[in-house]
This record gives sequence, C-alpha cells and structure tokens, in this order.
Amino acid sequence: MTTDYTHTSAAGTADQRLRVVLLLDVHEGQEQKFLAAYDQICHQVADVPGHISDQLCQSLGNSSQWLITSEWECAEPFLSWVDSAAHRALVQPLHDCVADTRSLRFVIARQTPETALTPETAQIPETGQAVEAAQSTKAAQAPKPARPAQRPLRTDPLPRPPLASGGLVRHAIAFTVKPGSEKQVERILAGYASPEARVDANTRLCRTSLFMRGNQVVRAVEVKGDLGNALRHVAEQPEVRQVEEAVNPYLEEARDLTDPTSARAFFARAALPAVHHAGGPQALAAAEVTRHAFLYPVRPGQAAAVARLLGEQDGEAAADATSPLVQSTMFVREGLFMRMVDLSRPYQDVPVQASGITPRVAQRLLPLLDTGDPAVAADESALVRFLTGCEMSLVTDRAAPAS
Repeated sequence: MTTDYTHTSAAGTADQRLRVVLLLDVHEGQEQKFLAAYDQICHQVADVPGHISDQLCQSLGNSSQWLITSEWECAEPFLSWVDSAAHRALVQPLHDCVADTRSLRFVIARQTPETALTPETAQIPETGQAVEAAQSTKAAQAPKPARPAQRPLRTDPLPRPPLASGGLVRHAIAFTVKPGSEKQVERILAGYASPEARVDANTRLCRTSLFMRGNQVVRAVEVKGDLGNALRHVAEQPEVRQVEEAVNPYLEEARDLTDPTSARAFFARAALPAVHHAGGPQALAAAEVTRHAFLYPVRPGQAAAVARLLGEQDGEAAADATSPLVQSTMFVREGLFMRMVDLSRPYQDVPVQASGITPRVAQRLLPLLDTGDPAVAADESALVRFLTGCEMSLVTDRAAPAS
C-alpha cells in the first residue's frame, strides 16, 4: 500500500531553486565558435534577475558532446527569460553550432552541505589546480549582491514535481468551457482515438480519465516515466490536436497550443496537481472496479487539511482487502478540490468509504467543507446526497494495454 503526504499544498516549490540541464552535440570544426557563443551568453545571463550560476562541461568520452547547467532561484525567472525575444536572439549563434539539443529542468530537492576551508587547507600552496579550487570556493562563499524584489512572473506548466507513487506519476488538467456548450464539448472529448501509449524507452501513458461537471472539465492522467515528455507526446498526436482545435472555440479562456508561450501559460493555469494517493497492488488486479470523481466544496485555505484528513482514512481503507475503496487520488489547486476514487461497489451503497467522511474524522473535517447540511456527519442518506451533488460525469476512461 502506498500513501503519500508529501504534496499537501498547491504552492509547493515557489521558493525552490531550479537546475536546468542542456545537452548539446556540437558540429565538428565548430568548437571555437560554440565556445565564443557560450562566453557571450554566460556574461549576459549573469545579469538576469533570478540567475545564480552556470557551468560548461565537455564529455570525457566524446569531444562533440557538451553539457551546460545553470541554477536559478526558482522556476519563474528562468521561464520568463527563456521565453523572451532577447533570449532567442542571444542563443541563436550557439544553436547554429550544434546538431542536437535536449533541455531538462529539475527542482532541487536535496543538497549536501558545502564544506568550508579549514585552517589546514588554507595553508596549502595555491598552485595549479589548488588555485582554481580555492578561487571557486571563495567565489561560492562570497555573498551575492542583493537582487531587487521582483513581481511574480509566469509559472511553470508543472509548478512543482508531480506526485509519484506506486510507480506512476499522477497529474490533472482542469479548464472551463462556455456555459451552454457542455453537450458539444462532451461529444468532442468522448469521441477521439487514443494516442500511442508508448512515449519513449522510459515513458508510457497508462490511463486517462476525463470528467465534467457543469462547465468544468478535468482530465486526469497516469504516466509511467516522465510526465513532461508524456504531455508533449500527447499534444503532438494528430488525433489529439484535432480534438483540442475542435474544443478551442468553446473555452472560456482562449489558448493557442501551437504557440509555446501560449501553451505554457495555459498549462500553468490549468494544472491541477495530485496531492495525495492511496492504493496498493490490489488496485491493479481488482475486478469490476468503477472510477468516480467528486468536486468537494472546500473552504478557502483548508485544502491541505482536508487532504490530510481524507488521506488518513483512505490509507487505512486501501490497505484493507475487504474495503470497497480500492484506491483514491486527490487533486488540488486554489478554488478546486477533486477526489477521484476507484470503488468495487456503487458509491451510493458505500458513501462513507467513497467520501472518506468517516465518523472518526467527521467532526474535524466537516467544518472545513461547505456541505450546507449538518446531517452529513450522522446520516448516510445525507452523505449520498452530498456525493451526488459533488459528482462529476465520467466522459471517458481509457487504460492502455499492459506492456
């Protein structure tokens, strides 16, 4: 059984440093031009607010392979800079020298403490490599000048590392359509052909579940491997492109997925991160399981507490082979809280397990919800009415064949 409490806030990494890794294959004979272009870039990027440092490395086993790493105070300043016209103009000479590039971005989760110079090491003559080491250490220890306060910039499409448990990455996208267009949108979203499940050697689409309630649309995905690669793969599929273009006229907020900046802004707004998952191996083998999603009316500022309390119940239930709750996942962003459950019985028959509102936590949980009915705590029929009022319609639920 897997229970994860590490993501219980929708604002998980706004202050975490970002490591950007760029892999390059430089054309033969272009090394000096490449190095000149890099020198120009590194001097200018040093003045970009939010930038901390960068480093250029050459492969020990293949001289045409190079690696550029940079560190940023957080994701927002990097994304703002990398999307700018100034950045595109600055890096063009570098790209003219390379045959292939691959960019990776990581939030720094752990770091070993830096070791300061001891009095003994300070006495070592600073010659050769020792000079370079000492200079590097001094530079690292030197305080950086204070940067002026910056107003918030555009956020990453995945503003924090997505929730991974049980070997799967879970994430959701939520957006709204124009009132009155719900039936047309539902027909469009239910009728497309599934994209190829295999993304690359390490990434595979496992399941996509799409729900609607009113004009709110939520698409939940389960991926083995890299979520970013999977989302890009799906967006490039012709059948998916056709569906997205058909939905565009009905969206409340316009988007252009053919434009990288517009696409990034859309996915930043639409991200509905998973904050908790409970489920065990029996979830994969369970027969006659149905999937449901409920939008809970969570009071402002209480999403993390609700996820924690519900998670306590779900972890115990999912560990019990006799429980009708096979697995659950909760997705949260400001103003939106979705609980997705797989049940072996209709939720109307097992409302306590389906909702997670057990007698043990009801007294603490219900004040955090705007249920409108105090009887929910003691009356199962009231609890069924609550779930029915929160239920989303399942438009499509597609699982890829086992690999």
